[in-house]
Amino acid sequence: MNILKQKIRKNKSITLQEIIDSWLLYKKCKLKESTYYRYQYIIKKYILPNFGEEKTTFLEHYDFNIFIEKLVENLSPKTAKDIIIVLKSILKYAERKYNIDCKLDLITLPKYQQEEIQILSKKEKKQLEEMCYKNATLRNIGILVCLNTGIRIGEICALTWKDINLETDTLAINKTMQRIYKDKNNTIILIDTPKSKKSIREIPISKKMHSMLLSIKINNKISGNEFFLTGENDKFIEPRSYQYMFKKCLKECNIQEYNFHVLRHTFATNCIEIGMDVKSLSEILGHASVDITLNKYVHSSLKTKKTYLEKL
Repeated sequence: MNILKQKIRKNKSITLQEIIDSWLLYKKCKLKESTYYRYQYIIKKYILPNFGEEKTTFLEHYDFNIFIEKLVENLSPKTAKDIIIVLKSILKYAERKYNIDCKLDLITLPKYQQEEIQILSKKEKKQLEEMCYKNATLRNIGILVCLNTGIRIGEICALTWKDINLETDTLAINKTMQRIYKDKNNTIILIDTPKSKKSIREIPISKKMHSMLLSIKINNKISGNEFFLTGENDKFIEPRSYQYMFKKCLKECNIQEYNFHVLRHTFATNCIEIGMDVKSLSEILGHASVDITLNKYVHSSLKTKKTYLEKL
């Protein structure tokens, strides 16, 4: 038996668990730490319990669309899609390295319909702003910063005062904070670079925001290295806790419950309404492409379309 036939026969006895171990080693140096741990969590929670002990002969004949259907029944389409993307990457690696035909072209991703974004009404926005200005704690000012810059919850939690330049009136976004699963049962707080290169950005600060931040910096004797939300070097507020605090603020204002992301959506929608060009908004939001901004926030009403058509 030649070496190639011996290799192929040997590959047929490999389990998916062994393929995954090899894939994770291959991926570890290519991925951000947070992404690596997220993949690891998906694998341990969803993939290994179903296929870990299965050998390559099974993988070559199994219809993975059956697995997808089960995922969609119990999970959101977005979560199911994330799991299948990881699984397909593993199977693609198996095909290339171990000469296994997993029939990737027959695996279909679940349809993911983007949910309609929620924004604060003008009345709700005014109520929230008034409460935050009246009770101007660092945590409440953080809400105002997000409402006026569109930064994400992980970005405001990781923000330090040295990231704020009051001479150039800019806000530097260069890191984010998130709680991730290090293994199936344990989580850790990780401060890392943002999700994409475009997410590393500088955002202009308005004159109103400048005055407020300068006053806070002077009154709290800020030196620069402190976390923005706490004013302390060794103490931060993680996204999960800040989300809880935000919902308490909404309750105090008699505003219905929203996810923290409503601040970002409200900022972006307001920018479009006042006529900001999509390219500038996309850069402020840190989107990977202008298309994301267009698809998410730029929607013409029937009235607007009719007005343009009347001009023809």
